Amino acid sequence: MSRLITAVPNIPAVQALVSYLEHDPQPTIVLDTRYNILAANSAYQRQFGVEGQSTVGAKCHQVSHHYAVPCDQAGEHCPMRKARESRVPERMLHIHHTPRGPEHVDVELRPILDEQGEVVAFVERLTSITVASAQPQQHGLVGRAPAFKQALASLQRAAPSQIPVLLQGESGTGKELFARALHLSGPRANGPLVVVDCTGLTESLFESELFGYEKGAFTGALQRKIGLAEAAHGGTLFLDEIGEVPLAMQVKLLRLIESGSFRPVGSLRTVHSDFRLISATHKPLKEMVANGTFREDLYYRISAFPIRLPALRERVEDLPLLIDSLLQRMAGPQAPRVDPQAMRWLNLHTYPGNIRELRNILERARLFADDGVIRAEHLPDDVKPDNATAGQSQRRKKEHLGQLAQALQAFEGSRSELAQQLGMSERTLYRRLRELGL
Repeated sequence: MSRLITAVPNIPAVQALVSYLEHDPQPTIVLDTRYNILAANSAYQRQFGVEGQSTVGAKCHQVSHHYAVPCDQAGEHCPMRKARESRVPERMLHIHHTPRGPEHVDVELRPILDEQGEVVAFVERLTSITVASAQPQQHGLVGRAPAFKQALASLQRAAPSQIPVLLQGESGTGKELFARALHLSGPRANGPLVVVDCTGLTESLFESELFGYEKGAFTGALQRKIGLAEAAHGGTLFLDEIGEVPLAMQVKLLRLIESGSFRPVGSLRTVHSDFRLISATHKPLKEMVANGTFREDLYYRISAFPIRLPALRERVEDLPLLIDSLLQRMAGPQAPRVDPQAMRWLNLHTYPGNIRELRNILERARLFADDGVIRAEHLPDDVKPDNATAGQSQRRKKEHLGQLAQALQAFEGSRSELAQQLGMSERTLYRRLRELGL
């Protein structure tokens, strides 16, 4: 911490700031306006530095991304550029290189102004996101694509508060996984996460499941049952496919959400439950409101913070990462690998059923992979590409190769490190480099 700052005019003040930052448990660094790391606290060195090497004096983009140029020149959004222009704190989600591999990191950058109001330095505070992974993982959310990162960044914004969140996306996009990540990222993580599947429930069944009932409330009610709303006390209530809630029940659901109170079926007593609300649907709720099939007041109560989850076709660059993760979850250390032709076919498929469909395809294919290799003939017939999808794939491939060429130009590390940073195997990287003529 003694190697300090010549670029910032008021050296004693900056030294005092750095001394203060050393007591911050979060990884924190001080940067000058030319991207140089002027100081780093111990938490930053432990989490992002290389053992035995100081990060002081290096460029932030070299340490975080192994880029030779700033993030905004390598296809990323740069918080320093935004903070320099706005002169207020800026925050964004990045994927940083760490000794453990690529990780999602919430970056907060605060400008330091001199007496004339000019930006002379920055304080950068980093928070690793533990509920999502940028490399294959046997549980939780995985992804690196821009559309996935945008949804994850929204999740990080909403998680610390109690604001009701509405997850919107096609069936099979992982809404329950996102709801679990929201729960685990918030202050109620130690409380229960109670999932209410709203599909296929009649009005009476939905009411008894959500609110519970007293003994003798109806035929077959042989004992008192606690409802799911009461079970969620102190935690999170997740209403999955809320668009399926019967219209007659929506007014009671609205009362529950607004007051936190309800009456079990067959009871005169009022029960109070304190929970955080997350809802999800694949249905167009705004259109349902216009058609009179969903209450407008309920819609605005549940949709204070909407998060759109991308379809799999919007994050095709995540396919290798998702395939590795899903196969690990199915088979553990004995997970089969996918041969190049099968991978090409999987990349061409449009996945109307999204990640759920991908999982089903892999689950079936691995049963035929007797030698531990999933081949094209092991895939379902509807995965076989036709000429139209092949043409789309070629255009998409050219775009990916262009992005690879840009990343290669900016990257300073080894080819194996670049492959890890891009979330692909070295074999895939070298094949694509040959396609570029490099």
